Amino acid sequence: MLEPSIVKDEEVEYLIKDVYEMYGYDFSEYSRASFKRRVNRICLIDRFTSFAELRYTILNDPEYLKRFVEEITVNVTEMFRDPQFFKALREKILPQLGTYPLIRIWVAGCSTGEEAYSMAILLKEANLYHKSLIYGTDLNPSVLETARSGVFPLQQMKTYSENYILSGGKKDFSDYYTANYDSARFDKSLQEKLILSTHNLVSDSSFNSFQLIICRNVLIYFDRGLQERVFKLFDNSLENLGYLALGAKETLRFSKLDRNYHQIDDQRIWKKAEHI
Repeated sequence: MLEPSIVKDEEVEYLIKDVYEMYGYDFSEYSRASFKRRVNRICLIDRFTSFAELRYTILNDPEYLKRFVEEITVNVTEMFRDPQFFKALREKILPQLGTYPLIRIWVAGCSTGEEAYSMAILLKEANLYHKSLIYGTDLNPSVLETARSGVFPLQQMKTYSENYILSGGKKDFSDYYTANYDSARFDKSLQEKLILSTHNLVSDSSFNSFQLIICRNVLIYFDRGLQERVFKLFDNSLENLGYLALGAKETLRFSKLDRNYHQIDDQRIWKKAEHI
């Protein structure tokens, strides 16, 4: 079993270069500390006896690469995570979005989709779902398959229900899913306005114009230069007077774009100024 310190800094650099040259996944501007930590974790979980063995497997087994990318990019997520954030969306942001004839929302780095489904529930309860589109994107195609299935472990429903109530939900959360043995299948109506697709925040461009972009707990894995590029992508994708929501440890405050936004809530929500 490997010790966490087995992977050296220069070996991480080799791996990043190899993965980019062979497969096109660019991790060069990910936070090195985070990337190295996750590579070590992969070695421990999959019981590689050396870093060389991990590298050889990645370069010679495209199937294993899928697992590698999944582990590197995985985001811990749950429905209505940080309930006060969703309460702020419910009470402060959705009434503003309701004035638009069509509401377009981008959940960037959506992972297995819990945040996108949470957004669908909020929109339904605000009677705005019928005129909304939710775009959920992630670098990792396999997590999007889970999102498309709408099936999640039943054991998580207690936590999700508690989060939902704390976010201001008034219904019985179990109305939104059907329990089946150890899984919960969410109502198909929650997928009617949900568009799921792969998108790489590092290299892909803007693909639509949005009134709300949600990207929480993704940018903490990027270095400052890459964060700045992603902020520019979001700025190009956000309509004037649109809203950008970030994670608890993420901020626009030190970004070049900070002057074009003002924070409207202590839940890390910024509003874009109107450009004349």
